Amino acid sequence: MSVLDNWKQWQEFLGDRLQHAENEGMSEGAINNLAFQIGDYLANQVDPKNEQERILSDMWSVADKQEQQAIANIMVKLVKE
Repeated sequence: MSVLDNWKQWQEFLGDRLQHAENEGMSEGAINNLAFQIGDYLANQVDPKNEQERILSDMWSVADKQEQQAIANIMVKLVKE
């Protein structure tokens, strides 16, 4: 089972990776940029596996670059909690 199959597992996976990046000294700006790159990759290369991912994918597809960056930043905030 992939972490993409379950929203809660996906959030936990991202949270763990975020914690690791912060522990390694990655800046908030670098983390947000990486989140944007991951979001772009997922939107263009990976079929959403659940309702939440479908919503994010749909929002990403209609957003401009600035809005996509905002979505990525919000995802970072979400998994920090």
